[in-house]
Amino acid sequence: MASYKPLFARALASDAGRLHFAAHSHHLWPDATLDAQIQCWTDGVQLADRKWDKVFGEVYPAAQANVAGELGLPDPSTLAFSPNTHELLVRLFSAYPDRGRPLRVLTTDGEFHSFRRQGARWAEEGRMALTRVPCEPFDSFDDRFLEAARAGDWDVIFLSHVFFKSGRVFSRLDDLAALASPDKTWVVVDGYHSFRAIPVDLSAVHDRIFFMAGGYKYAMAGEGCGFLHAPHAYARRPEVTGWFAEFGELQAPSVGAVGYTADANRFLGGTFDSTGIYRLNAVFDLHRAQGLSTADVCEKVDALSRRMLDAVADGRAGRLSEAEILNPMGNGPRARFIAFRHPEAQAWKKTLMDANVVTDVRDDVLRAGIGLYHDEADVDAFCEAAQRLL
Repeated sequence: MASYKPLFARALASDAGRLHFAAHSHHLWPDATLDAQIQCWTDGVQLADRKWDKVFGEVYPAAQANVAGELGLPDPSTLAFSPNTHELLVRLFSAYPDRGRPLRVLTTDGEFHSFRRQGARWAEEGRMALTRVPCEPFDSFDDRFLEAARAGDWDVIFLSHVFFKSGRVFSRLDDLAALASPDKTWVVVDGYHSFRAIPVDLSAVHDRIFFMAGGYKYAMAGEGCGFLHAPHAYARRPEVTGWFAEFGELQAPSVGAVGYTADANRFLGGTFDSTGIYRLNAVFDLHRAQGLSTADVCEKVDALSRRMLDAVADGRAGRLSEAEILNPMGNGPRARFIAFRHPEAQAWKKTLMDANVVTDVRDDVLRAGIGLYHDEADVDAFCEAAQRLL
């Protein structure tokens, strides 16, 4: 198995004694991202005011093209970038027309914090009526969610593509997209835990669903680079808006009304730090130079995951063998972490962290994430540490 550790030399050398198995949470950054960050700074001081000519003339379009290529989107102009997905979430929901009643939203009880918290707060204020479909039992979730989606009169359907706690994958985006319409039901997919974690092809549904993700996790680019794919026919005039949404060809619905661009830039806010976009492009460039696709990375990670799970099953990883594996290996796409559910997950995480073995925990689920910078020796070292400590 090829080793890609040299691509992460700076990050790995920063703490040589660490076993970092949180690649699903804060993925270590390849060296190329530091070069990109320096380039952003250099452009800022050399070009000064003219740096925005380069950002919007070269860097931003390159990022749109990179993400569109990754997701099978035919038109890169359906992509807008923002410092984080929460900003985009707020702008998106602000665009839904006022019906004189709370927004009817179908979602799940397993959403990531950005929507979980904001949705709950909107519900407190009476602006949103939330219906949450339980994620468990996992094996029937897809059918149960689609049944609820088809049965209700929803304004917005919002769910994760890959669930951040369990690692389970929702596999029926096509069926969900069939329910979408510009004037009635919007389908919004949180793809943060699927983007560059599994191959994602939105070509068949690009004109009917919103998809949001970013650079922080599997894209290896760090924070500051959230994005939203927004079909042209949907959400034309976000109420929460910034002056960057005026850059481009404006389309105003009537004389004197606030105008918006026809593309996804209608979701832009104000001035932003473009460093994350530079880093995102650098990682895409690095993958191209290495001849790596997301499918190639998944193949490597799956092999290492099987190695870890075999050790757990054989009792060579301590008490991890007592845990329930929420996302066992199968034939379809899967999250790039292993979810171990056990009542002592919180204590296990702390014990491992005290020994500089980095995992993370969500409630009673310990998550061990595997990334491009891992090899067989790392997995064996992790299992040996678990055998010794747990």
